[in-house]
Amino acid sequence: MLFGKKKDKLHFNPGNRDDGVDENYVEEEVNKIEEDDVEVVLNNEENIDKKFSGNNSLSKYVELGRIMISMLKDVKNGSYKNIPWFTIATIVMALLYVLNPMDVVPDFIPGIGYIDDVAILTMGVGWIESDLHRYLDWRMENDLGI
Repeated sequence: MLFGKKKDKLHFNPGNRDDGVDENYVEEEVNKIEEDDVEVVLNNEENIDKKFSGNNSLSKYVELGRIMISMLKDVKNGSYKNIPWFTIATIVMALLYVLNPMDVVPDFIPGIGYIDDVAILTMGVGWIESDLHRYLDWRMENDLGI
C-alpha cells in the first residue's frame, strides 16, 4: 500500500471519450509507479513550476501542475483521502515526464520543446479531470483556497 492506497484497484476514466489509449498498457504503467516516484515529483516542485513559468501561453499548465502537486501533498499528509491510486499514478507519470529534459521533443528546442510535455499533461488531466474537480471542491469546502 502506498499512501494508504491499494495499487490493485485501477480506476481508468479517460473523460468518457475514446482517445485510443490501450487500458492494459495504462494499467501496466500505473503499476510501475512507486512511492519513491511520488517523492521525486514532490521534491522537484520548483523545477516543474519553473519549466512552464517562463512562457505566458503556458500559464494554465503552471496552475495545473501546482494543483496536482498540492493534491499529492494533501494525500501524502493524510488530509485528503478521496482519491484512487490511478489518479496519483497519473499525476506522477505526467509530472515525471515534464521533469525529463530529454523526452520525445527535447525541451531545449526553441518554440516546440514543450509540445510533448503539454500533450502528456493534457492527456493526464483528461483522465483525472473529475478527481481534480472533487479535490478543488474539497479545498474550497474546507476554506483552504485553490
